[in-house]
Amino acid sequence: MSHPLNAQAARLRSYHAEGELLVLPNAWDACSAAVIERAGARAVGTTSAGVSWSLGRSDGQRLTREEMVAAVGRIVRAVTIPVTADVEAGYGPTPRDAAETVTAIVAEGAVGINLEDSPGLDGAPLLTPAAQAERIAAARDAAAAAGVPDLVINARTDVYMSQVGDPDARPDLVLERAKAYAEAGADCLFVPLLLDPGVLAPLVAASPLPINVMAWPGGPTVARLKAAGVRRISVGTAFAQAAYTAADRATRELLTDGTYDTCTDALNVFELNDFPRSK
Repeated sequence: MSHPLNAQAARLRSYHAEGELLVLPNAWDACSAAVIERAGARAVGTTSAGVSWSLGRSDGQRLTREEMVAAVGRIVRAVTIPVTADVEAGYGPTPRDAAETVTAIVAEGAVGINLEDSPGLDGAPLLTPAAQAERIAAARDAAAAAGVPDLVINARTDVYMSQVGDPDARPDLVLERAKAYAEAGADCLFVPLLLDPGVLAPLVAASPLPINVMAWPGGPTVARLKAAGVRRISVGTAFAQAAYTAADRATRELLTDGTYDTCTDALNVFELNDFPRSK
């Protein structure tokens, strides 16, 4: 029997349909998520790095499952739009680890996940396609058991992030994983550090899964990525970096010039106080 949350999962899933493009800003705490919703986003993703930084840690599974789940819960309760959670590599290498993470995340109200295929075992940069497919299948089963069969599983492959293999062979490596992950129950494929429209277009055409990329300053525009066939664009750490950069610049200005111009046109206290904090 489906959980009431499944309707929101189905809503998020619909944003990946043929002809659709989901532009997905990434939040790192409750207030950043509320700001993103207020600005008009249809959904919000979390950034594991941003969440980690906000809790005084480095990125890369330096948080426990419990810490990340709690942070995602605060974000979910701050907004009304669907939330998809970056759960890194699932807080353990086994299918059971992935399943336990999904169960916990769904209990907090998230309706999507990112699940990475790195790091691999015994020093390998990536898990094998078969090993990651088992984890994706376990995540799908856990979502169904929790009453949210439409949970959106965004399978992240770090072929480009970890610079696996010869550069010319990487599209084929990504496609191999796309096929394995689709068969296991993934809904889309996230390929961070691939932004070349000339590489993306044939990959999109051959992939059984919609392709998600991570945009950054200096990269192709949303329009160019859409033209290449990309169906989901997220920004990773970019917004968190911008926020912390603003704090850095404002502090330097205050301490050196004794002025506050960096804070000009900031959201005011009353606006921030009006943002929803819990549902």
